[in-house]
Amino acid sequence: MTGTRSADVVVIGGGIVGCATAYHLARRGARVILLEKGRVAHEQSSRNMGAVRQQARDPIETPLMVECVALWRRLTEELDADIEWIQGGNLGLAATPEELARFHAAVTVAHRFGVETRVVGPDDLTSIVPRLSSRWLGGLFTATDGHASPPKATQAFGQAARRRGVVVDEYCAVEGFEVAGGRVAAVRTERGRVAAGTFVCAAGAHSATLGRMLGLSVPVRVVRSTVAETVPLPELMQCHLWGDGFVMRQTRAGTVHLNFHSSRAGEYDVTLDSFRNLRLFLPVFLKNRTLLRVHVGGALMRDLGRRLPGAEAHRRPFRHTVDVEPPVNPTTVERCRVAFSRNFASLGDVGVQRTWAGVIDCTPDLLPVLGPPPTLDNFLFATGFSGHGFAMAPLMGKLMADWALDGKAPRDLRPMRYSRFAEGDLHVPENLI
Repeated sequence: MTGTRSADVVVIGGGIVGCATAYHLARRGARVILLEKGRVAHEQSSRNMGAVRQQARDPIETPLMVECVALWRRLTEELDADIEWIQGGNLGLAATPEELARFHAAVTVAHRFGVETRVVGPDDLTSIVPRLSSRWLGGLFTATDGHASPPKATQAFGQAARRRGVVVDEYCAVEGFEVAGGRVAAVRTERGRVAAGTFVCAAGAHSATLGRMLGLSVPVRVVRSTVAETVPLPELMQCHLWGDGFVMRQTRAGTVHLNFHSSRAGEYDVTLDSFRNLRLFLPVFLKNRTLLRVHVGGALMRDLGRRLPGAEAHRRPFRHTVDVEPPVNPTTVERCRVAFSRNFASLGDVGVQRTWAGVIDCTPDLLPVLGPPPTLDNFLFATGFSGHGFAMAPLMGKLMADWALDGKAPRDLRPMRYSRFAEGDLHVPENLI
């Protein structure tokens, strides 16, 4: 396929935010082309833990998540797909008095936005998770939170978008842009040129590279995270469960997905991009340095090779990333297994049948980047969700579609604007998890 095609809106990125945006654009009658360098739902949108929570959110995100949960509850019917939605609640476990104090503070924030969150005592925990064997000082429980299957939910949005006429181009990487009169006129791809009135960048970890093609600096860092899946087990929990660094949820098939996000379980591979906007990220890095294992070596050398003039990857920066599997951290897998065995000791030694890793696009203040840069009003970012994109996608897709078609923000999203970084107006994150 060569030559020029046209659309009202081009969406770049086939993750859940991109697919949800394309779906909502099509619902409003727009002609949409979605460009994905690999397969829809292949990257982080199908690799995360699937939690949809209002609990312990930053106050800026909490009201958005209240809306999101309401949307998730009717997605199965709306998308005509089984996304394995389970509204079983979210339970956090406190191991120290300091954690319990933070739980009480989280309740105050939650109640301000009408979220029914409560602190529960040690004896209440087993009424929520009957086979929980470890002892805790208490917990934080939000009954209206839930979880879903990341790959099924992302694919459901993609399929619903197709049914409404969205052209989904898989294995069609962006290779450049054409700008005229302060607006993006077209995008150049492996299959030719695509002209449109508006462009939405929902490319997650790859958004910074796309931004550089337009002379834009998008402060996004990529953190690699490992997930382990147990063999099928009897029903243990309906809720999403977290505490002392671990996160877990049980799928409808009985397997338990496990993630460990403390004690240097997150992987940060240093690349040339690590030195961009370093001053913005340094405060957050120093505050959370015990949560990351920093690697300097292979990834940096590969990145240097790709940037050399004349290199294929220099001319086609996304070709080398197609269907690449991020490496799993075996130490994290073992920590996941140990955490599970400690909390469900009656099950004995439970085996791990599958592992995978994904990459999370993080901003300095852990809030997403939404909307246009000051220099290009028809190029909208929907990126940098810092691990919260899956849960927020149903609402973000609608907001970005309305923004793209109406030419203005559908509500006050100023804390998430692109220009906040240059203005030095960064929010101090208040997330508990």
